Amino acid sequence: MTAPSSGSLRVADIAAMLGATIVGDPTVVVSGVAPLDRARPGELSFVASPRYLELFAATAASAVIVTPELVEAVGPCATRLVVAKPHEAILAVIAHLHPRPVPPFLGVHPTAVVDVGAVVAPEACVEAFSVIGAGATVGAGAWIGPHCVVGAGSTIGPEARLVGHVTIYPGCQVGARSLLHAGVRVGSDGFGFVSREGAHQKIPHVGGCVIGADVEIGANCTIDRGSIDDTVIGDGTKLDNLVHIGHNVRVGTHCLMAAGCVVAGSARLEDLVTLAGQVAIGGHLTIGRGARIAAKSGVIKDVPPGETWSGFPARPHREEMRRAGAAARLPRIIAALERLVGGEAAS
Repeated sequence: MTAPSSGSLRVADIAAMLGATIVGDPTVVVSGVAPLDRARPGELSFVASPRYLELFAATAASAVIVTPELVEAVGPCATRLVVAKPHEAILAVIAHLHPRPVPPFLGVHPTAVVDVGAVVAPEACVEAFSVIGAGATVGAGAWIGPHCVVGAGSTIGPEARLVGHVTIYPGCQVGARSLLHAGVRVGSDGFGFVSREGAHQKIPHVGGCVIGADVEIGANCTIDRGSIDDTVIGDGTKLDNLVHIGHNVRVGTHCLMAAGCVVAGSARLEDLVTLAGQVAIGGHLTIGRGARIAAKSGVIKDVPPGETWSGFPARPHREEMRRAGAAARLPRIIAALERLVGGEAAS
């Protein structure tokens, strides 16, 4: 089930918004978007590849966005909007039908606790049972959801949003327009110990944690503060759910990390790096600008800029494919050797 829509659109209005060509009835009205196989009457869907034509042939959508190559595809939906890039077009329609949520009020909820030394902009929203510590700053248009904690001396930038149950430890920064989903923890101590006299002695973590502008951090991510330096997440970077960033890590701008990634302490990810799901980056390594790491890879040495690596341990992707191919042939090679050795023994 899709999220409730905030309105409806005629196909003619959508076409004007997208610069699309209409095939069919321009007066059809849609109030939501959905995948082809789950779309209902009154909803809009899209098809961008021939691989989905089987679903298109059975969709119940009232209108569908298609590419010029697929406009004549067989299907029950006769109203079609023709564009070159359906994926981009559907995003524009979603943004119109499901605009960004707005705070329920401006100001501080009566159950919230705001220290007398904190500064909360009048245009901000602090929801129920949240806590704003001494010396903390909440910028104009920021939205602090219920049960959040903003630690002493921390800064929440203008129009940033903490969805709910987010904890910002003392001395951290969250940049303008950044979005932190439920359960995010920013600024917890890193995992640092020294062995002394048979025991593990904790290394104090006195650095900060700096989240840039326009960053999105998925649910239940954890980002450690630095030991003596800051942990930094660059502007425009997006983290999926359950990502862990260790102490002193530096992540560049516009990086992407899919669910379950782990970046160990003091690693450096330069700008535009992409980590697929469940990638592990070893400590003190550098991942070069624009590099891409495939899912479930374990990186144990530096990755040059622009390269694609995969495997465990990770290596250049073509090299890993050759290794995997050779490993797949090993049973046949071993069987052939056993037959050869057996034949020689019999003779």
